[in-house]
Amino acid sequence: MLLQILKSKIHRVQVTEANLEYVGSITIDQDMMDAVNIYAGERVQIVDNTNGARIETYVIPGKRGSGCICINGAAAHLVHVGDTVIIMAYALMTPEETKAFKPAIVYPVNNKL
Repeated sequence: MLLQILKSKIHRVQVTEANLEYVGSITIDQDMMDAVNIYAGERVQIVDNTNGARIETYVIPGKRGSGCICINGAAAHLVHVGDTVIIMAYALMTPEETKAFKPAIVYPVNNKL
């Protein structure tokens, strides 16, 4: 049996851009991605603490050190500039693997690590 376990979390970061005309996804500062082992194209869940919206999409790397958190495409109708969000990625693991695993979590301040 495989379980979906929290692998990566960027906790309470502010949305800096919302681009309705983009094809889709979320753009995340590459430094933040590296800090929590999130990869380009990886599926993530976004929870908007400001309005309760929950969406899933994939990641596009943003400029290093920019603090960029950009919601792209249709999700820009639900998540807006200035909203506080939590970004999470999950991994499939056996129950045995979960015993030693620790998720990578960051708590950015002003969108900086």
